[in-house]
Amino acid sequence: MDDIPTHLAIIMDGNGRWASQRGLPRTRGHAKGVEVVRDIARVAADRGVQCLTLFSFSSENRARPKAEVDFLFTLLERFIEADLADLHTRNVCLRVLGRRDDLPFKLKSLITHAETLTSENTGQRLQIAFNYGGREEIADAASRLAKRVVAGTLDANAITPEVMNTELLTGGLPDPDLLIRTGGEHRISNFLLWQCAYTELYFTDIYFPDFSEQDLDTALDAYKKRERRFGKLEGEA
Repeated sequence: MDDIPTHLAIIMDGNGRWASQRGLPRTRGHAKGVEVVRDIARVAADRGVQCLTLFSFSSENRARPKAEVDFLFTLLERFIEADLADLHTRNVCLRVLGRRDDLPFKLKSLITHAETLTSENTGQRLQIAFNYGGREEIADAASRLAKRVVAGTLDANAITPEVMNTELLTGGLPDPDLLIRTGGEHRISNFLLWQCAYTELYFTDIYFPDFSEQDLDTALDAYKKRERRFGKLEGEA
């Protein structure tokens, strides 16, 4: 097994609880989390992680209070506006995964601009899962395949896992090698359900705003000790 994951995914959990423990509004925790994203993305690139996918805002999070949801929309807008030039200079390819139909117009425009600007960059692939749900992603991919079958451009019997994979939002990328979840919960919460079939899972009680370079290295060290067998017996090639 390679020592460093090619594709690292992180569920950035615990922002609200971090703020509440300090007597701060939940929004302060989300803002602090963005600061940590900047640091972790740089460190991951330095360690050799080629693709970093961050779970920022789930489709289920839309049920939270409107003020918090609106703040999260604004926070992503601010991140793109403040960091896009630097990301582009560092040759980062930025993508946002998730449904966009019900996002504010300004945010949709910023996402499109950021993805277009950085689309040819060949450095780290930074993906932000925003307004994203794994079941929705799979359903949307299946719907697109069904439309091709109805149109006569695809034989239903030709739909394989490989074909399905090309229709996913991560199509063309390797599946995550390692998934880190901060915040103490031990579940993947509808994140990259298809892609994480054989992903190594790492859980930590640390809230994401406190997640440091050293904590990332601890997770990467734990990953190095795993033996990934993909259904084979121990020691099989």
